[in-house]
Amino acid sequence: MAIKQLSILIPNQKGALAELTETFCEADIDIRAISVSDTTEYGILRTVVDDSAKAIKCLADKGIIAKESEILAINPEDKRGSLTAIFKLLGENDINIDYIYSFVVRKKEDQYFVLKVDDIPKAEKLLEENDVEVIRSL
Repeated sequence: MAIKQLSILIPNQKGALAELTETFCEADIDIRAISVSDTTEYGILRTVVDDSAKAIKCLADKGIIAKESEILAINPEDKRGSLTAIFKLLGENDINIDYIYSFVVRKKEDQYFVLKVDDIPKAEKLLEENDVEVIRSL
């Protein structure tokens, strides 16, 4: 089961990220993972929140468009080469990784990774068959 992620275009200017996250805070929406890639004028914020439908609505109420997509979250073994093995496994099975970012779960010492891939069901099955922990919810 894939996890829902929101992608939001935000201005690349001081305070824009604070304003957006404050919107979530005011609506009692918890951010589970977050990543921002920048361009000259805009940033693409990717986030996993505890209630994506509520987040989309509260952003829409402020005139902000959020695109929802499905991603995988994994908890690879904490040893040298584990990510390389996962990347090779996916590539050898014709699954492309569009992007990746990491996050930490509160009250745990594990580091998790978000993967945006072009075939989520196939990737999930393949990873689980190869003993990679696929996270079902954040």
